[in-house]
Amino acid sequence: MFRVVTFFILGIFLVNHAIGENLELPVYDEALDCLLEPNEEIQLSSQIPGIIDKIQVERGDRVKRGQIVTVLKSGVERAAVALAQAKVDFGKRKLVRNKDLYRQELISVHEKDEMETEHRITQLELKEVKEKLKLRTLRSPINGIVTERHHSVGEFVGEDPVLTLVSIDPLNVEIIVPVSRIGSIRKGMKAIVEPESFSGKKFTGTVDIVDQVIDAASGTYTVRVKLPNPKHQITAGLKCQIHFEK
Repeated sequence: MFRVVTFFILGIFLVNHAIGENLELPVYDEALDCLLEPNEEIQLSSQIPGIIDKIQVERGDRVKRGQIVTVLKSGVERAAVALAQAKVDFGKRKLVRNKDLYRQELISVHEKDEMETEHRITQLELKEVKEKLKLRTLRSPINGIVTERHHSVGEFVGEDPVLTLVSIDPLNVEIIVPVSRIGSIRKGMKAIVEPESFSGKKFTGTVDIVDQVIDAASGTYTVRVKLPNPKHQITAGLKCQIHFEK
């Protein structure tokens, strides 16, 4: 009995303390319709034309930034790297052999400089062919999901995309706001997002963009909210309801 009375008195004290301190809890405005969209959508294509040798992902797969997703046939480029490497190795051995000859003044400064320059040129040629070989490998530029695979192994690709990738962490929440609410939504404000088909589950986002131009025809402007989605539990493309702080 003593414990119950103690908790009751403590509860009254906390309420009075909150009122005395003028504690303000967030109050949210009327809901607006919204749409969940990917943060980024990328049409991944090759910088150079070629024949696809491997595609290492399928539609629906998650990818990480820097992950290899597609490889083009590269036999010619690999042979060029091997040849350039052989030239570099030969030039290095040649410099070592002639080092003592130069000290003994058996070769001229001009000949020494010529050999060093040739070796430097072969090193640059090796770097060039290695860079060309790298272009035969496509890597994901984002952490995201594969939403479309446009080609198959053995097909020729040019400038057209090989894969479509999207990033859904964070999600973009796009809202069309009536002009009557202009000034009530500011960058950095918190918002509560309620996606459809989530049984009333709510998520907290932050206002990222408030358009400064009003569409005169519709009497509206656009607001974007960033919604964290680290576990990819929220699907892009869903309709939603959103409340902003008053």
